[in-house]
Amino acid sequence: MNFARTRTTVTAALVAALIAVSAFISIPIGTVPLTLQVMAVVLAALVLSPVGALSATGTYVLIGAIGVPVFAGSRAGLAVLAGPTGGFLFGFILGAFLGAWVRHIAEKRFSLLAAYIAASATVIVSIYLVGWLQLSFVTGMGLPKAFALGVVPFVPWDALKAAVAIGFAIPIRKAGTLPSL
Repeated sequence: MNFARTRTTVTAALVAALIAVSAFISIPIGTVPLTLQVMAVVLAALVLSPVGALSATGTYVLIGAIGVPVFAGSRAGLAVLAGPTGGFLFGFILGAFLGAWVRHIAEKRFSLLAAYIAASATVIVSIYLVGWLQLSFVTGMGLPKAFALGVVPFVPWDALKAAVAIGFAIPIRKAGTLPSL
């Protein structure tokens, strides 16, 4: 195995671990808890390639699916993924991949900050969309109520978490310690 591939694999594994650790800071505010996971997923999109971000978030969800208690509230298993909050976890995978892809494209056309903001917004919207739909479907509460309970309360917090992730990503990327994107 070559060095670049090993470095990319290790970085994706470390980001998956960061997402898992960020789940342990969990504030229950209803059906959907407030965690730091969105910050970690946004950071994945900002510092990894699209495939690396997909690998990191996919690894995290897979580890939780097989029973390691890495989801919010130290939960695990397929029942969590099929439950009301499972869509947000699937949204991590989609959001990280799409966010990294948007960042990669936007970096070539806009400033680094603009690319990071666009990528962060892509991550958050993707997480909300998948999570909102599954929350509504699983609970039967309807789209408007699911939106009011599963998205609206989190918007200011997730914007703040994205800003913090951008603040971390800039020096991380400038340090040049990550695999090439």
